[in-house]
Amino acid sequence: MKKVNKKTDMKPKIIRTLSRHPEGLTIQNLADEIKVSRHTIIRYLSELVGEGLVYRRKVGSATLHYLKDVSGKANSEKVFAKGK
Repeated sequence: MKKVNKKTDMKPKIIRTLSRHPEGLTIQNLADEIKVSRHTIIRYLSELVGEGLVYRRKVGSATLHYLKDVSGKANSEKVFAKGK
């Protein structure tokens, strides 16, 4: 039986979830989708931001999180550029 390592599984789950939501997600949205606590999401999101894989953007009172593409641009820049 394979032992599940939640720590190594969490970052890929966050990345996959953000990749399905180019419009960005809040910490609460991510926690609800992945079914973990906000505290857990905050911990791993901070690591992903530090690694340069996730971008944060303040929109009103919410902070949205986006997955960066390989060029380093935030996916949100592409979404908003399409609307122009």
